[in-house]
Amino acid sequence: QVQLVESGGGSVQPGGSLRLSCEVLGRIFSISYMGWYRQVPGKQRELVAVVNSGGSLNYADSAKGRFTISRDNAKNTVYLQMNDLKPDDTAVYYCTVTGVVLPYPINDYWGQGIQVTVSS
Repeated sequence: QVQLVESGGGSVQPGGSLRLSCEVLGRIFSISYMGWYRQVPGKQRELVAVVNSGGSLNYADSAKGRFTISRDNAKNTVYLQMNDLKPDDTAVYYCTVTGVVLPYPINDYWGQGIQVTVSS
């Protein structure tokens, strides 16, 4: 069984910063992608940022220049540093990882989600 434990969310004023963390617990192998998505009520879940095992990064246009994703492979943890936060960043943020949990084939696994609220 694999569990993704997210932390670091909360409420912040516009222009502020938050750092999200997601630790992957359990026996998971060959982790390729680690990343963050977000969702607001009534809308589809959307990509924020992902990083692959080779270190290649992909950001949503809305995140470029403000957010930084990083991963610590030794800790099976992925981070999202969010700076200059805007009210439009308000959402539930979900951590995701792509890997192998035996005896199953490669699959995507998701955290429970963490609320980020940007408001004055």
